[in-house]
Amino acid sequence: MRVVLLYLAVVLCSFTFQPNKAMVKKWVITNGCSLKVDGSTNINEFSCAITNYGKPDTIVAAWKASQTVQLAGQIKLDVQRFDCHNPVMTADLRKTLKAKEHPNLIIRFVSLGQYPDADNRQKVTKGTVIIELAGVSRRFEVDYKMVSADGSIINLVGSRQVNFSDFNITPPRKVGGMIRTNNELSVVFNLRMKVLD
Repeated sequence: MRVVLLYLAVVLCSFTFQPNKAMVKKWVITNGCSLKVDGSTNINEFSCAITNYGKPDTIVAAWKASQTVQLAGQIKLDVQRFDCHNPVMTADLRKTLKAKEHPNLIIRFVSLGQYPDADNRQKVTKGTVIIELAGVSRRFEVDYKMVSADGSIINLVGSRQVNFSDFNITPPRKVGGMIRTNNELSVVFNLRMKVLD
């Protein structure tokens, strides 16, 4: 009798127990994305941006309950599209970033601390990206702000301090070295993505 009861318990458990399956979602990048770089020299500050990025790149998100979201996908930005709102500064930045030899700035998405809620609330989390610039790739932890609109649109804003030297780039100098660009840069990228079912 005990053997029969044990057998029934095992059979019932096999029907009711569900393994922790991975969830998978695809995000398609839509119009309105941007990347901004803020920096400074010993005499002023500057801000340069690539706006209206909207190539239909796809990012795949996979996760299990209460686990880090693994991401696969990238965006590839044309360095020649950087605009510093000053022609001389724009030309200097493109030259410093070696735009002719390495025309693309690539951000590869690796992970996200949690999946964005569908309840429209803003949340903060951390994630990991690999940034490739001037032919050099570096892995960084990024601070994210996430907003999900109706579960169908996700706005993801990532920010990180980086250095020119992280990518083996020497900060530019002008007027015989009198104007010196500081090594530190603040990078902010804003992604707007549609969630595919």
